[in-house]
Amino acid sequence: MQRIATTVRLNRSTVQFEDAAYRRLEAYFAEGEQRLAGNPDRQEILDDLEQAVADQCARRLPPGQGVVTLAELVSALDEIGPVQVPGAAPAAERVSRDNTTRDTTRRLEQVSEGAVISGVCQGLARYFRLDVTLLRIVAVLLLLGTGGGMVLVYLAAMLLLPFAPQAPGGRPVRWLPARSREFVEFLRAKLHAVAS
Repeated sequence: MQRIATTVRLNRSTVQFEDAAYRRLEAYFAEGEQRLAGNPDRQEILDDLEQAVADQCARRLPPGQGVVTLAELVSALDEIGPVQVPGAAPAAERVSRDNTTRDTTRRLEQVSEGAVISGVCQGLARYFRLDVTLLRIVAVLLLLGTGGGMVLVYLAAMLLLPFAPQAPGGRPVRWLPARSREFVEFLRAKLHAVAS
């Protein structure tokens, strides 16, 4: 006999997790509570963290799927990062569950998963830890406000920013971001060949 899903209340959201994802979530919050022990803002930080997890999981759920899988949760937790004590220096590396170290320094990259065009806004949102929808609205307003000049800035960012590696089992990449990625990599190869 196996439990299929566990319903969890995360701040203001109710989310269903498969059993393995629920166990990973419990471990994540247990570690967070331990790191925040003695912090006077502990409960507020944990509430914000719960809401961030709920929002990230909701973003990753494919249409028609109501239960968050372990792969979706791990992807969400990787984007959120480990629980940090406010005022403490962020960890340069983290030891994963299998005791291998992994660099967790933030990198400014294009993120194809969940992208609309190429992943520039998605990458900026992840780097600055902002909501990608807010960043896209700002980009559209800048596009209108600059009379289209923002297109050149976006194209330059597409060519200059590296692509983040695609997560195995992550969200599928839509058609346009996949074609944009192929085109940018083709252009980079051509420019590199011309430069050498």
